[in-house]
Order: sequence, then structure tokens, then C-alpha cells
Amino acid sequence: MGNVGIPDEIREQVAERIQAFNTQVLKDPNVSYVPRYRSAFLYLDRDVYGRTRPICRLKYTGTIDRWTFAIFKYSSDRYDPEEWMFPGHGHLDGTVEGAMRAGLEAYLP
Repeated sequence: MGNVGIPDEIREQVAERIQAFNTQVLKDPNVSYVPRYRSAFLYLDRDVYGRTRPICRLKYTGTIDRWTFAIFKYSSDRYDPEEWMFPGHGHLDGTVEGAMRAGLEAYLP
């Protein structure tokens, strides 16, 4: 397998979930979540009118609905898995959708 860490079938499911979220929740063609992958990590960036910014990083744990979460902290320019005191943290439930909802509150579009 060419994709170390996250299987292709999981990446396909993630792409479908992100597309559904962008269409059903964001509802603005100029605002969307964009995935990036590196090893076992899924990075969720948000594109707002052509400007892409990091929002969070998820780590694949072997199942589609049990990702670990790290918010991007602009104050330190890094992802912080220990940070839980931010708007939207209550949405975190191990899913990609929960991470995107948390990101919406943490960083408004």
C-alpha cells in the first residue's frame, strides 16, 4: 500500500464525509474543509475564499470513528493534542465530522 498509516478505503470514506459536511453544513461554495495526509495523520485545513488555513490534525487509530484530535494553535504555530479549552471542544467525539464542527467554533470562517 502506498499510503502508510491510513488505508485508501478510509481516505475515500473521509473524502465523502468532508464533501457531505461542506455541502450540508457549510453550504457556501467559497468555504470548505480540505484534507491533507501524512503517515497516520489527517490534517483538516479550511479554505475560505481562496485562503487556506490549518484547523486541526487527526490521528488514525485503526477505525473511521475513533480519531485522536489536536487543534492548531496560531499562538505557537503548532498542533496541540493537550489543548481542550477552546470553543467547540464539546463536539469532539472521535469522528471527522465532530472535528470539523469543533473547528467551526474554534475558528469561525
